[in-house]
Amino acid sequence: MRRALALAASPEVPTHPNPRVGCVLLAPDGTTVGEGYHRGAGTPHAEVEALAVAGERAAGATAVVTLEPCNHTGRTGPCTEALMAAGVARVVVAQHDPNPLAAGGLATLAAAGIETDSGILRDEAVALNREWTFAHENGRPFVTWKYAATLDGRSAAADGTSQWITSSAARRDTHLLRGQCDAMVVGTGTVLADDPQLTVRDERDLPLDRQPLRVVLGERDLDPSLRVHDQAAHTLHLRMRDPEKALHVLYAEHDRHHVFLEGGPTLAAAFLSAGLVDEVVAYLAPALLGAGTAAVADLGITSIDDALRLVLVETTVVGEGAEANVRVVMRPRRTEEA
Repeated sequence: MRRALALAASPEVPTHPNPRVGCVLLAPDGTTVGEGYHRGAGTPHAEVEALAVAGERAAGATAVVTLEPCNHTGRTGPCTEALMAAGVARVVVAQHDPNPLAAGGLATLAAAGIETDSGILRDEAVALNREWTFAHENGRPFVTWKYAATLDGRSAAADGTSQWITSSAARRDTHLLRGQCDAMVVGTGTVLADDPQLTVRDERDLPLDRQPLRVVLGERDLDPSLRVHDQAAHTLHLRMRDPEKALHVLYAEHDRHHVFLEGGPTLAAAFLSAGLVDEVVAYLAPALLGAGTAAVADLGITSIDDALRLVLVETTVVGEGAEANVRVVMRPRRTEEA
């Protein structure tokens, strides 16, 4: 299973819209007769690729797969049918498929007389497709809120200026994180005030070929000349203020699994107050302003006892010397963790 997980994690595989999956076929004597991994939407699934490598040697083999074989016809046929047609004797999976459209593969295989097992290295498999799994289990995308601030929590100075609070090294690191998401969300206020392009860019500050969906949340009209309307990426303007409804639309209608929330303090407060932030990534610059715009607006909290407490996950220094900033990754404490 560890080999299957390593195949699934191949770096060239996109994380959207399909999960990363790896498969290893083992002969009855334990030797590997086929390997495969899913390379992106529309390409053969991991099981089908491994079966093609194995050929006739797949008969009587054990298929070790990181995710339950799909049980539906999408761009490709069901992997359950391919495994049954090949004469595989046993299927071992790490994670059950949380997608209701594709789930049920193990039951179909068992009904056909194929031995099945599951749960082997499940946590590792879930971590490999963290956001995809979360989205299908919760019916909404996983939300990462990113912000940049001074040590005293200011995202802009008193005169409104905010470029640049953090260093170029931190901004480059932000683009790497953006590239791991399939939607970037800001409010109309941010777009009207800053005219951001909201793209993932390389070291030369040029947009990459594969871009997340740019999502603007809010009811105000946007001038067509704004940069979010350029040809560098697709843009969706959701004329609403309800974060929960917006996330439902992104999941159900646009198949988005991971939102990178980069709006201003008002939008951040709306998501936080609704309990819709699953991860916080803060870039802290070694600077003090003493006044100016706070990183997050009023959360309605009046007592220290009611503070929104976060669990520290990771702290990293980004850049060196004068370019050094601190990146802090945290997650909110859910009710069951309190």
